[in-house]
Amino acid sequence: MRRRTAISVAAASLSVLLAGCGVLDATGSSDDASPTKGNDITVGLLLPEKANTRYDQFDYPIFKEKIADLTNDRGTVEYANAEASAQRQADQMQRMIDDEVDVIVLDAVDSHAVADSVQKAKDAGIPVIAYDRLAEGPIDAYVSFDNELVGEVQGRSLLEALGEKLDSSDKIVMMNGSPTDPNAKQFKAGALSQLQGKVTIAASYDTKDWKPENAQANMAKAIARIGKDNIAAVYAANDGMAGGVIQALEAAGVTELPPITGQDAELAAVRRIVSGEQYMSVYKSYPEEAENAAELAVARVQGKDIQFDALARDRVDSPTHKGIPAQLVPVVALTQDNIEETVVADGIHKVSEICAGDYAAACAEIGLKG
Repeated sequence: MRRRTAISVAAASLSVLLAGCGVLDATGSSDDASPTKGNDITVGLLLPEKANTRYDQFDYPIFKEKIADLTNDRGTVEYANAEASAQRQADQMQRMIDDEVDVIVLDAVDSHAVADSVQKAKDAGIPVIAYDRLAEGPIDAYVSFDNELVGEVQGRSLLEALGEKLDSSDKIVMMNGSPTDPNAKQFKAGALSQLQGKVTIAASYDTKDWKPENAQANMAKAIARIGKDNIAAVYAANDGMAGGVIQALEAAGVTELPPITGQDAELAAVRRIVSGEQYMSVYKSYPEEAENAAELAVARVQGKDIQFDALARDRVDSPTHKGIPAQLVPVVALTQDNIEETVVADGIHKVSEICAGDYAAACAEIGLKG
């Protein structure tokens, strides 16, 4: 993928430049810097749920491998998944604080509720890096994607799918993410920036815990309210919910599905894109996000402040803190046209997996071959 290659080349050039200047081993003089540690470090990784398959299948193993690479196989990762429970995540975080891990990388179930745990880690001298979702509290950095841009890409894609038939009276259903996830609000804001004034938002739902079954139930309500033949398109904030939306439409007897968005490029969604059931997904490079988070974590705990600052050049605000150092990874609209250059090229899915069984004919029709 050209964009990612360009980013990788730029990052490599930066690394060479810094290394040539003796910077990568430098320790800044910031009063907030952690005491310098060697490679024998323990990194806590807290991920939020398992309904989205990406966390266990991609984020954790990629992150773990990068930590090993950065520490010459001496660093370890202590991993826990909260399975959508904010209380479980608080308990997991307390366990990591008690275990005196060197740094915590946190993808919050509830960004507000976790603030007390972040403060406890800070009080214990453990830096916390927010991952994928912007947690409240005194976090040291944030690694994620440009979330409003994700929503904008989804919104623009729906308008493109409607094409010449686009009319301001077209009724759109919005299936937004969990109200406890700050990313969901940003996705929604980005989508609305594209959709408002160009279509009619006939129904909008915030989906508890991002669960597909909740999206399916909400979609059934929307169909009953609007009418199955009156829905021009559906904004679904992620792929799991897109699957629930499709189930609800099919259960209502819809045979020609309207354009439906998604996010995360899950295997099931990529197959649905191939078959035409789902119009698009947003592909976010999990390898890039996970590896960048690992680099930030190691730089922070080893006191390599100049490297840390080079990695986190952006700034974001949470409800509790302003000017948080951040790194925002770019995103790509995934459609039938670019499956090979994105998820296949990055090793997320193999063509043989995408095109297995009933999907072989659809793959052949769009020219996707292993």
